[in-house]
Amino acid sequence: MSTKKSKVCSSGWSDLWKKEDWWAVWLGLGLVLIAILFWSMGTSLKPLAVSVPEWSNFEEVRNHFSSSAGNYLFLFLVLTLIFSLAIKILGHKLKEFIPGFAFIFIMSVIIMTLGSNTWFKNYNLESPLVALALGLIIGNMVKIPKWFDASLRTEFYVKTGIVLLGATLPFTKILESGPIAFAQATVIAVTTFLTVYWSGTRLYGLDRRFAATLAAGGSICGVSASIAIGGAVKAEKNHVSVAISLVVVWAMVMIFALPIFINFFGIPSGPAGAWIGTSEFADAAGMAAAAAIDEQAIRTFTLMKVVGRDMFIGIWCFILALISVTKWEKREDGTKADASEIWRRFPKFVLGFFVASAIITILIASADVQAANAINSDVISPIKTLRSWAFIFCFFCIGLTTRFRELTSVGWKPFAAFTTGVLVNVPLGYILSVIVLGSYWSNV
Repeated sequence: MSTKKSKVCSSGWSDLWKKEDWWAVWLGLGLVLIAILFWSMGTSLKPLAVSVPEWSNFEEVRNHFSSSAGNYLFLFLVLTLIFSLAIKILGHKLKEFIPGFAFIFIMSVIIMTLGSNTWFKNYNLESPLVALALGLIIGNMVKIPKWFDASLRTEFYVKTGIVLLGATLPFTKILESGPIAFAQATVIAVTTFLTVYWSGTRLYGLDRRFAATLAAGGSICGVSASIAIGGAVKAEKNHVSVAISLVVVWAMVMIFALPIFINFFGIPSGPAGAWIGTSEFADAAGMAAAAAIDEQAIRTFTLMKVVGRDMFIGIWCFILALISVTKWEKREDGTKADASEIWRRFPKFVLGFFVASAIITILIASADVQAANAINSDVISPIKTLRSWAFIFCFFCIGLTTRFRELTSVGWKPFAAFTTGVLVNVPLGYILSVIVLGSYWSNV
């Protein structure tokens, strides 16, 4: 008995260095602490956190890269080093990751250059959207070699970026907005989940486990929820794949549709970000859509999506594992749902987000006005830039891994069930974010 317990405990502790979620926490918090250390020594991460300034003619671009080429090389070497450390321990081959990451980095420099152009900005074609579009074109026109998969760490990049985002979002705002975000997320998640599940099982005759996996992907946090809930209810592997494909399809649609609608009708940034947070189906896609608006939209999106909806993944996993074991599965071995399932399935990068926010909040609260301004300039500003790089890597990888041919092969019944949820989710998100709580989100 003691041997079994020690194995479980050992397995739990080993997650700290064997799971991608935890590595996103360590890398994100590590960069935050290094930024603070540099600031305390009278310097900053600004030489590392390089980015392309807004430009309108190629002479400006040429001058920028002539003076900052060394900074970009430094950034590449540092990112390669820290990501390689995680990738190696996670079990991937560095000889495959490093060349792939080099390509992703070079393309990201090009993407950031395009996204910084005044013409692109005038049409709200920010770097994340450019990354997605360019990735889709390349991914569907060129056969990506298998070895390249080691560098296509979509979830890893976005999770690291979200931890860094926590350092740019004061904890007081999370405490103030968290209850509202969680309450709104509860209404959205429960309504959307029940809609997809009911339509899937009652209208289209889908298996209950399949319908639950689809419903989780549409109501909580997209790809991660589809994988987690699929495992909790023992859904078939192809069912999880279909759910992920549908999440990607609708996430791609919403990346472009929501910002267009928001800009056309002049919806304020705060409510716009909250609406994106309720109606997007993946963290990365939602971040891209919010980034097409502005910084306030990113803040309210994060509060709504990460603080609100993503928090449900552990709760739903436990509830559905319990239902699956006690109601859907007829077993003779006495298996029961494990309460620790909530912790095992909980997205750990959310903890990193909160810790990063708390660290910066305490630092600013203990500083005088002059020091607080220095913290904003020398700590928070470089972290924002590094966050942007992580998101560009992520969006580009989403495009590279999305195949239009595969997205059209999921069948009409799962598509219809998921789409029914979309038709409920998007209007309900608009009503709650823009009409009912619009004034609240405008002041966040």
